[in-house]
This record gives sequence, structure tokens and C-alpha cells, in this order.
Amino acid sequence: FASRVPAGFPSPADDYVESRLDLNELLIQRREATYFLRVKGDSMQGAGIHPGDLIVVDRSLNAQDGNVVVAEVDGELTIKRLRFSAGNPELHPENPAYAVMRFKEGQELRIWGVVTSSVHMVR
Repeated sequence: FASRVPAGFPSPADDYVESRLDLNELLIQRREATYFLRVKGDSMQGAGIHPGDLIVVDRSLNAQDGNVVVAEVDGELTIKRLRFSAGNPELHPENPAYAVMRFKEGQELRIWGVVTSSVHMVR
């Protein structure tokens, strides 16, 4: 063959690139307080968090009413939306197939961090 073909990926959009996207810069605000978890289960699909997604969790943030959090309940980790009812914490799923988690005296709830992002794979 007399002609050569480039092995790169040419794109007409390259003419309009102003800067490169750094996912660490976009997703992580406090590197030393951030960790990633892989999601198992479908209780948070209504929040756009699906099985297999990678969530970004910031443990330096104070969990507020309405935040999606990673919580430890009786030694088990879960991802739910934190709500307060009459000053008491509740963990709400975002899937009607699951029940709200309300806590009885003696049950242990510990917030591990606030979910700040979810990386959703489409394939």
C-alpha cells in the first residue's frame, strides 16, 4: 500500500477543545477524605444510582437531611437517602420495592460519608 493511515482517533471536535477534562478534579473535592464504592443492589435507582455504579463518597461532609449517604446499620453497609422525622434519622430507599429504615432503641446507625457523585456505566 502506498498511502499511510493515522492510528490515532481524529475528531472534528478537537478544533474546539479548550482544556482537558480531569475526572479527579471534577469528582473529588477533598482527596484525603474521599473514597469509592461499587454499588450492589437496586434500592437507589430512583436517585440514578444503579447496580454496578461507582459512587464517590466524601467522609468530611456533615450529612444533612436529604443527602444520599453510606451508612452502617448494625454492622452492615447501605446506601440510602437520609431523612429526619421528629428529629430521628431514617434511611429512605429510592425504590418503592424497599421499606424505609427506622431505628429502634439499641440499633446502631453510623454515617460513613455523603455520596457526592455516581459514575454510571451504560454498557
